[in-house]
Amino acid sequence: MELDFINQGPTSYDVYEDKFRELMEKVFSHLNVKEDYIVDVSIIDNKAIHEVNRSYRGIDRPTDVISFAFFDDKEEKATPGVPSSLGQILISYEKAEEQAKEYGHSLNREMSFLFVHGMLHLLGYDHMTEKDEKIMFSLQEEILGGRTNER
Repeated sequence: MELDFINQGPTSYDVYEDKFRELMEKVFSHLNVKEDYIVDVSIIDNKAIHEVNRSYRGIDRPTDVISFAFFDDKEEKATPGVPSSLGQILISYEKAEEQAKEYGHSLNREMSFLFVHGMLHLLGYDHMTEKDEKIMFSLQEEILGGRTNER
């Protein structure tokens, strides 16, 4: 497993490279993912994520995290023995800062939540229905050690 990390935000966000690598290992271990995946994660600003959100999702505003999965569903798997790109996660550091203040918790907790949320999307989880949301948010709680429903 490999994490390709790009920080286009302040240099203080460089610390998340190691944090995200640890969280990626935790997600894969918790979900018993054995395939050799590469995950790309970029920390960007509100302007950049706004452009992506508008272009790819038709939503004309910034958001906190966007994931682009390279495998469309949970049944699709990588080729054994060959590292495959699982997908890309984009996180707005500005949105993360806003939400950490709004929810009254640390920036580290918000960045961790957004990364795990993005990872679960890459692995085929979603929250479009109440049932799927319950499953995905329960997994986030388990992986992060609880309290993710309150963000």
